[in-house]
Amino acid sequence: MRALLLYRIIFLLLLPILLLALFIRSISNTQYRQRLNERLGFFPKPFTQGGIVVHAASVGEVIALTPFIEKLLTQYTLLPITVTTFTPTGSAQVHKQFGSRVQHSFLPIDIWPCTQLFLSRLQPRLVIFMETELWPNLIAMCTQKNIKLLLINGRLSRQSLKSYQKITPLITPALNRFDKILCQSHESYEHFIQLGAQNHRTEISGNLKFDLSVNQTALNNAAQLQQLLPSNRSIWLVASTHEGDEAIVLSAFKKLKAQFPQLLLVLVPRHPERFNSVASLCKSHYFTLVKRSEKVQVTTEDIWLLDTLGELMAAFSLADIVTMGGSFSHIGGHNPLEPALFKKPIIVGHNMSNFTEIMQQLQQEQAVAQLPSPTTCGENKSAQLLAKKVNLLLKDQPKAELLGNNAHKVVLANQGASAKALAQTQTLISS
Repeated sequence: MRALLLYRIIFLLLLPILLLALFIRSISNTQYRQRLNERLGFFPKPFTQGGIVVHAASVGEVIALTPFIEKLLTQYTLLPITVTTFTPTGSAQVHKQFGSRVQHSFLPIDIWPCTQLFLSRLQPRLVIFMETELWPNLIAMCTQKNIKLLLINGRLSRQSLKSYQKITPLITPALNRFDKILCQSHESYEHFIQLGAQNHRTEISGNLKFDLSVNQTALNNAAQLQQLLPSNRSIWLVASTHEGDEAIVLSAFKKLKAQFPQLLLVLVPRHPERFNSVASLCKSHYFTLVKRSEKVQVTTEDIWLLDTLGELMAAFSLADIVTMGGSFSHIGGHNPLEPALFKKPIIVGHNMSNFTEIMQQLQQEQAVAQLPSPTTCGENKSAQLLAKKVNLLLKDQPKAELLGNNAHKVVLANQGASAKALAQTQTLISS
């Protein structure tokens, strides 16, 4: 209790700094200065009380939770389902995916007055968190108000475990306020137990991120994108790139164009505020470029910049080869299962630490191509390794198809976590 009280005091004192940080972030993305009332706990009206709250931090979590949320909407037609996010891109994905079928707001800052107002307005029966989203103050207040708590797709890497072990007086009680913790792997289960989670609260249920499916929205989006793309060119899609990724990709692309002059690079930056800077970077490398937002057909251009939200899943279906960004640096990569759903050959960089268990399964089934860590620092070596791997798959179509088919089999073989999460939800709601 002392640790929680100290946490509350510190965060209350930090409130001006937290708001300043949001303002600074809004300089590059104005959406961060909008809807500040929600950050402070004022849930937008009209709203309905007494339902289920599901928190999905950003766009990746929203996508991963979509099959589970769809099951909730089918099962609980009379209960309001509220989906909260913390980023504007996550918010946009919620609106695009669910529209008015769910209630939505930003999750408030984890400070007593804000969380108190949020819970008072919604009065939920159950709050569901995902992976490592641990909000000690909000979790404690749910317990005080007899609101059920469920952690699904629990993920705790070795690095995160070491970080949390430094604040166990705060984190361990938070874990044991959950009615149930559903872990995505045996490794994460062991780490939660090491952190102090009680055995009877914790079990393995599998990874929600495998429970992907192609819905009608994705099919419609793919049809629209297809109209803008040439039919006679191979497509290399590089998804969810971060700063530094593009320089490596563009250097590799320059090498590939010498052998494959018709190759089209589809570039998808992870954060919208970087769209313009990435476009400028491409032009500085003397590539021609067209933006998706311009709604014009790609003809002879070198690069198509996907500068829109909610269309990446559809774009995967149109690619010949996919590379996941965030895997060439400390970021730790992004979800490779989305292109696997479309049987696409996938190349990732040397660092996929955010998806350790998934990578183990993909590698075991020869379903992904991962680059070795460059022996020398710098983007040149990484670009050479990347260009070599893309070159190989472009030349060897049977190998590319086998890689994609194997990845798809891994996805299908590991589905079912959403059903287990729904079953646990039903147990908690009925109790």
